[in-house]
Amino acid sequence: MRSSIILIVDDDTVIRSSLKTFLENHNYKVCEAGSVREAVKHDLTAVSVIVANQALAGGNGTDLIKQAAETPVIITSAKASMRSAVETMKLGAADYLARPFDFDELQLIIESLICNQLSQPELVMLGRCRDIEALSTQLDKVAPTDTNVLIDGESGTGKEVVARKLHLLSSRADRQMISLNCAAIPDTLIESELFGHEKGAFSGATSERVGLVEAADGSTLFLDEIGELPLSAQARLLRVLQEGEVRRVGSVETKKVSVRLIASTHRNLQALVNDGAFREDLYYRLNVVKLSLPPLRERGDDILYLAEHFLAYNAERHGKPRLKFTEGALKCIRAYRWPGNIRELENAIQRAVILCEGKSIRAELLAVEPENAPSIPTSDDEIDSVSLKDYFVRFVLENQDRMTETELAQKLGISRKALWQRRQKMGIPRERSKTQ
Repeated sequence: MRSSIILIVDDDTVIRSSLKTFLENHNYKVCEAGSVREAVKHDLTAVSVIVANQALAGGNGTDLIKQAAETPVIITSAKASMRSAVETMKLGAADYLARPFDFDELQLIIESLICNQLSQPELVMLGRCRDIEALSTQLDKVAPTDTNVLIDGESGTGKEVVARKLHLLSSRADRQMISLNCAAIPDTLIESELFGHEKGAFSGATSERVGLVEAADGSTLFLDEIGELPLSAQARLLRVLQEGEVRRVGSVETKKVSVRLIASTHRNLQALVNDGAFREDLYYRLNVVKLSLPPLRERGDDILYLAEHFLAYNAERHGKPRLKFTEGALKCIRAYRWPGNIRELENAIQRAVILCEGKSIRAELLAVEPENAPSIPTSDDEIDSVSLKDYFVRFVLENQDRMTETELAQKLGISRKALWQRRQKMGIPRERSKTQ
């Protein structure tokens, strides 16, 4: 298991020093570099995460992405913009933060990336239930082909890591897989992001841009939550799948591309087709092979198997070896329905390990309640948390008919992606217009 070492690459010594102190206070090992040239002197494969400034003396932080191989790189920028963020993510950055950034937010991103390194595709396949064994067999057969794949399952079941394993076992594994969460991009921008645009194609298009489909030429394109894709973008995507060609917004010329499409959804696409919100012809093009991920509550003893895995990892990560679950905690894990699935289980155990002051993880540290058990706030912090959730739900429901997702997110002080994630968790997804 890789130790948690963070490499900070920044020519601002003040930021580098303060960030180093902050991360060390959170039990990370930290090494530093002031330039790309200094950074590559380190063994980048031995580093857990790289945090690099985009603009460096004598180079660019994004230059480290290819050299870092599988090590995730977080890019920070004092001149952040939507365009810069998209271009950086196309290059393979794990995340992108505007400077000055919040250290706590960065720490959460780092923690998520490190956990993700152990939540690699193999982790989803951990278990012995019949559904997982059947899924593993299907995946091994489908991965080496160029067949389009549709992955369905509830949020948190591991759809993205299955997509990553399909790519890694394919003949395209030598190229970077290009990913896009269709729910995280405004409808007005998603066609430009996917298919690119020509200069002057629309207001604000001051230069041409390569879309993600072109960027994925020769590789794999993963479209997460494809059920959120507007109908106009669906039509363009269908042309890519049918003709193997893409046309930028504002262009009359087409370009041949070889792209393997993997799509995922937690929604019933057939129902969306019946409602006129998803193209039937695109659905059949996507649904060549369907891989269905079972919810965690239907995986029997796999829940305990995964729980023990997360406990062992987090205990080592936070310097608390030999932690174990009490019988009460194990009963709680089995009784709870885990609506957030593997992701929720992982987060609950990580939180419990951090808060644990003894040798055992007790049920109350998991902060979950079995089905039908009342959940009553017992502290000011919990009451504040409940109040914030109530405010979020009320604000969204009262304003979503007159405000865009971008406007809602700005008013709430969160990102569009965070807004979407909270909508899914609280069961208030936004329905797209059939006329889009």
